[in-house]
Amino acid sequence: MSQNRSSVEAVVQTYFDGLYEGDADKLGEVFHPSADLRWVDKGELKILTVPDWLAWVRKRPSAKAEGKPREDFIITIDRSDDKTAFIKVKCQLPPRFFTDYLVAMKLADGWQIVSKSYRYDLRE
Repeated sequence: MSQNRSSVEAVVQTYFDGLYEGDADKLGEVFHPSADLRWVDKGELKILTVPDWLAWVRKRPSAKAEGKPREDFIITIDRSDDKTAFIKVKCQLPPRFFTDYLVAMKLADGWQIVSKSYRYDLRE
């Protein structure tokens, strides 16, 4: 299991790096193309496909380019078997501070994030 845990952690680290650097290609490496992002806005469920999200990432300035502080870490990795992981992380793209819930699965080509649900706080 430790090999699988480190593989899952490597996927999450690439996710963190891609977010901070605004690197849609890195993010695309770790997300399955059919994955989506889900969050609640004013009591309504919002859903964004990964291709649409990556297009948006390509257009926005990165936190790294703007010199914003970086803080991201894994809170928990819950493994039901050697092919499925539920990962809770904290990360930030100030002024937004996120809690992300990622579901990752080990597919033929390795681990990929197949679902992301999140919430965030706005801070000054």
